[in-house]
Amino acid sequence: MSAQELLALADDELILGWRNSEWTGIAPFLEEDVAFSSIAQTEIGHARAWYELAARELGTEADALAFDRQPEEYHCAPFVELRFVPDWAQTIARHWLYETADAIRIQALMHSRDPEIAGLAEKIDREEAYHRMHADMWADRLREEPRFQQAVDELWPYALGVLGPEQRDRFREVVGRELVDPVERGKHTEELAPLWEEMTMVRRSVPGASW
Repeated sequence: MSAQELLALADDELILGWRNSEWTGIAPFLEEDVAFSSIAQTEIGHARAWYELAARELGTEADALAFDRQPEEYHCAPFVELRFVPDWAQTIARHWLYETADAIRIQALMHSRDPEIAGLAEKIDREEAYHRMHADMWADRLREEPRFQQAVDELWPYALGVLGPEQRDRFREVVGRELVDPVERGKHTEELAPLWEEMTMVRRSVPGASW
């Protein structure tokens, strides 16, 4: 697995973790305030694990990869960059679509020829079980809601861009949708730059600070 592929995984998890953390203190229910804070923390922890593998290949440190690059140097999918607060329907639609896609990606990595990658994927898969259960619960609850259905429709092309072409047909089968033109990696949304400013503020103002 290349360093760029590891960075794509890590960047997805880091950026989504920050986006999920934006619900802290303002989620519609106290339980969801706690849940999304916990999910965000776990995603950022997974980002660090992938960054550490990439850092070894690139001869640097995880913190440097997470916070010292410029926005255009990130490899995350546009899907995770979108800011949805205070739209709960869009947030849950992304949560469900991302966790479904990520499960497919992690399952593939569990069969990697690299034992370190396979082992980390197995560990992450166990920790992600709660995320998937939480996302499925909310998707089932909102499935008949027009706003949720509309959000899934709008986000489906973005969600497809999380996975490589070889995994998209499986994704389509799991969520019961047709393939469309995906919003691919390589171009960023306008929403990444302001998030980067916030995310790297401490690192930039206090050189050497760790996360």
